[in-house]
Amino acid sequence: MSLSGANVIGLDVGTSGCRALAVDDAGGVLAEAQAELPPSVRVGAGCAEQHPQDWWRAVQQVLSALMRQCGGLHPRALCLDATSATVLLCDPQGQPLGPALMYDDSRARTQAADIEPIAPPDSPARGASSSLAKLLWLRARHQPSAPTLALHQADWLSGCLSGCFGISDWNNSLKMGFDPLTQRWPDWLDELGLAPVCLPEVFAPGTDLGPVAPEVAAATGLPADLRILAGTTDSTAAVLATGALQSGDAVTSLGSTLVLKMVAAAPVTAPEFGVYSHRLGADWLLGGASNSGGAVLRQFFEPKVLKALSARIDPTRDSGLDYYPLPGIGERFPINDPRLVPRMQPRPAADVRFLHGLLEGIARIEQTGYQRLRQLGAPAPRRVLTIGGGARNVVWTQIRERLLGVPVEVAAQQQAAYGAARLALRQDQSG
Repeated sequence: MSLSGANVIGLDVGTSGCRALAVDDAGGVLAEAQAELPPSVRVGAGCAEQHPQDWWRAVQQVLSALMRQCGGLHPRALCLDATSATVLLCDPQGQPLGPALMYDDSRARTQAADIEPIAPPDSPARGASSSLAKLLWLRARHQPSAPTLALHQADWLSGCLSGCFGISDWNNSLKMGFDPLTQRWPDWLDELGLAPVCLPEVFAPGTDLGPVAPEVAAATGLPADLRILAGTTDSTAAVLATGALQSGDAVTSLGSTLVLKMVAAAPVTAPEFGVYSHRLGADWLLGGASNSGGAVLRQFFEPKVLKALSARIDPTRDSGLDYYPLPGIGERFPINDPRLVPRMQPRPAADVRFLHGLLEGIARIEQTGYQRLRQLGAPAPRRVLTIGGGARNVVWTQIRERLLGVPVEVAAQQQAAYGAARLALRQDQSG
């Protein structure tokens, strides 16, 4: 394959590793590279930390490997995504004050309590897992006396690439309190007295932030004229990867949990169901997450058994079982009830019928989820693209399509790195 059409690089930095893709003008993948990351440090209850320097080493490794694969590759832009609500403090030159708090660090409960009476009831900045709560926790830990930047994982890595720190994007800044509707930091944040910690300047995902830093280009082999673009969150990039771009396009992730996303013309916020909206160009990306999903299936069936039993299910017929499969007590969406008890009884003697009921039960939760989003103001889905391990189950797809009443397709591309590349490609072509 000729490399003359090489256009952009998409970079995804997750919890356990990072991946880079080179994508041409037509969306074809020309090259890819990946590297592992050390696991999060968990020294106590609710603790999840990683060292930013480990991210940067992995990023340099994958970018160098990508450029070595094809000497003729000359990408024009790079966009990256990273885990949402992973936060660190650094000095204005980008030197971290210490480890970053990962997305699943939940120690900032006291700080969340300080935010609660100040933030609006529908603000995504509420809660111990929010970026804002983590910012306050890190400020209390490090007690900086000089100007200090609060950045997300994607923000800091973009700064490493461009040499310019203190910039974020709409999507990553949402849980730090940024208002994507007015495109500014709200006045209520002043009541927290954040100084000397400074909030980042926020741009639309895909905004051109400038050229790659010369020393980074020299170390990795990236072109000196490569443009670094403002990034996004990993979940947003995963949706972009599927090609869901029009209002009514829906994306269901069938992983350990069931996550629904939808493109809409207007935002929807319902914190009681964990529903928030990310700005996506002129549109909005909204959604919610159930506790149900693949983790329930793994409690009962090994992957090979699940595959064999699925092949024996008739997806055109109802199982006759009224299940609400959950891995434990409690649900958040489409029902918000921390005391909701799983309903997976009676269990038939035949495993194939039991699996049929479980698959159908999760599909009904998906159906109810999209109905809930519609009740909150979202459009009805016109099609559903599916990602995650469950997307490979053809019988389950047919059951879901029967219940949802709209076309259900397996997304051709599911990697967040591809979504970041798609964002870069859109920006590059529109420019």
